[in-house]
Amino acid sequence: MASKHQHLSLYREETVPNGDSFRLGIVVSEWNTDITEKLYQGCYNTLLKHKAKSENIISVYVPGSFELPQAAQLLLESQELDAVICLGCIIKGETSHDLHIASAVAHGIMNLGIDYSTPVIFGVLTTENMQQAVDRAGGKYGNKGDEAAITALKMAALREKLI
Repeated sequence: MASKHQHLSLYREETVPNGDSFRLGIVVSEWNTDITEKLYQGCYNTLLKHKAKSENIISVYVPGSFELPQAAQLLLESQELDAVICLGCIIKGETSHDLHIASAVAHGIMNLGIDYSTPVIFGVLTTENMQQAVDRAGGKYGNKGDEAAITALKMAALREKLI
């Protein structure tokens, strides 16, 4: 559902698992840093709100969204993690580069989750312009970082239940 029809930061509290036992990775793109830092703060604070321990959250930064899957893989290979959250912001420019980057990042993130049997969460904004990004990084449509944190907790709990 389009975020303009659903606030990204709204969820039913009772459906969110307690995160106190989870080890979580967050990979953040430095491209469009004004946006990605807001995504990160929303994500990190939401994890803490749901009892994730700060010492169990490993945060790393990469130059751009294209590097998110590789950094997520490095985290998965070097740490025992219950989920990895990838945060980025891809804004349409004058060419179609955004489509190629977004597609590669989405496929890379999806494939990592499948290959490692560990949730790798797509917290990447793909917008037409900066205002749409602002609206989804703590603006009128909430914060995609909050949504990514909740998704990570829910998927980590599902993984723990099934594996």
